[in-house]
Amino acid sequence: MIHRARILAYSGTLIALIAAGSWISIPLPPVPLTLQTLFVLLSGIVMKRYAVIPVALYVLFGAAGLPVFHNGTAGLGVLLGPTGGFLLGFIPAALIVGLAYEHESPKSRVAGLIAATGVIYLSGVAWLAWSASLSLPQAVLLGVAPFAVGEVVKVTAAYTIGKRVA
Repeated sequence: MIHRARILAYSGTLIALIAAGSWISIPLPPVPLTLQTLFVLLSGIVMKRYAVIPVALYVLFGAAGLPVFHNGTAGLGVLLGPTGGFLLGFIPAALIVGLAYEHESPKSRVAGLIAATGVIYLSGVAWLAWSASLSLPQAVLLGVAPFAVGEVVKVTAAYTIGKRVA
């Protein structure tokens, strides 16, 4: 079990990293490409099941008006907009990676990273389709296709970094 002081220290650091990752952004409408997902995945690697704490706090801070979402955006409007499903998907994704990294098996860990990324995109595409009145194929075309290669790179980077820190 992670000691409380570590949970606090790791949470603060990971919230800051996820927020910093949101500023590293390629503006693709309606959903920008950012490094947030890399740091969400890394939070699960580092904090295991406790990763939901910093990720949920990150989403809560952004919803409360702190400019931590992509390119300094904030507020409930962002969560209700086209990117809201992706942001909310970060929370279960962190838990999935965290639970996977509680096991030593590389296969479990890779499966956790892939499943977590899938959850982010599943919730993101569902919300994008609904919030922007798009068909599901249109939402996939706009919300997944442009990011697939980048996500493979981020998952690979997270796994590689995880070998060193987990």
